[in-house]
Amino acid sequence: MTLDRDAPVRGTQSFVHTLTACWKRPSLTALEVLWRWAFGAPAAALMAYQALGVWREAHVDTTALRQMSLLDPMSAAATLTQVGTQLLPPVLRVAEWLAPLLLVVWVIVSSVGRVAVLRHVDAQLQARPGTLMLLQAVRLTALAGSFALWFVLLQAAGEVAVKLPIAAGRDPNLVLYCAIAIVATLGMFILWAVVSWVLSVAPLLAMLHNLGAGASLAAAFRLGPLRSKLVEINLVMGIVKIALIVLAMVASASPLPFESVATPQFMAWWYGGVTILYLIASDLFHVVRLVAYLELWKSYDHGGPRTHPR
Repeated sequence: MTLDRDAPVRGTQSFVHTLTACWKRPSLTALEVLWRWAFGAPAAALMAYQALGVWREAHVDTTALRQMSLLDPMSAAATLTQVGTQLLPPVLRVAEWLAPLLLVVWVIVSSVGRVAVLRHVDAQLQARPGTLMLLQAVRLTALAGSFALWFVLLQAAGEVAVKLPIAAGRDPNLVLYCAIAIVATLGMFILWAVVSWVLSVAPLLAMLHNLGAGASLAAAFRLGPLRSKLVEINLVMGIVKIALIVLAMVASASPLPFESVATPQFMAWWYGGVTILYLIASDLFHVVRLVAYLELWKSYDHGGPRTHPR
């Protein structure tokens, strides 16, 4: 398949073709799953171990948690506030050393894994793990900033829908709070999808042209007509992520009508299977996005044959 340099190509066109090509080459997804789970499995085990220790240290009243009801939201909120107050000090003590440790390990593992996947796609790419580590640190900083902004929006929603009505002697408007929280969450999700393409394409430019972290970020802002294609692909990825989450929720809820005959062991295996399938599907689309960026860049950079992984 060839691409005329003057012919307009939609980013979604490239994305669909690349999705098919990556599906036919499962070793790419397998490598992505391998490096992600090489970090994720030990990290999850360590967090679970520390969470169990925090739970035991806090001496949480589990009876009050089991007695919570959505029909009495004020009582439930009071119970959750009390539990949160008990858990916060030990959680902060653990997070002081655990969070930096996991972030540093993630930056290292993800950078090495990303280099391995991209060089598996195209062996001519330059291996620059150090540069990718710096870029990954920048990406994590930006992601942390987006979460901080999201938290501020949730606090504002609580102020408008909960605190102000209580101060005026009225019941809190939980429907309004949920509506604002959903809109704020989707808005931040879309905003991140629109702006984060720069942080996704910079590692590719570093490996394509043997650039440093600063030079690759600067080059990512000077992509001309290619920019709109990359934004389009990133928006598609955002929609795909939402669709995967919805499908996972539907799949998780599907056995509930049969919970009277389903054993707890079956439900645990079902939820575990759904989670694993969701993670594998998410990893597949991470690979597709990177390969779509790479192939789209090559097409516009050279104007020659447009190849796909095979």
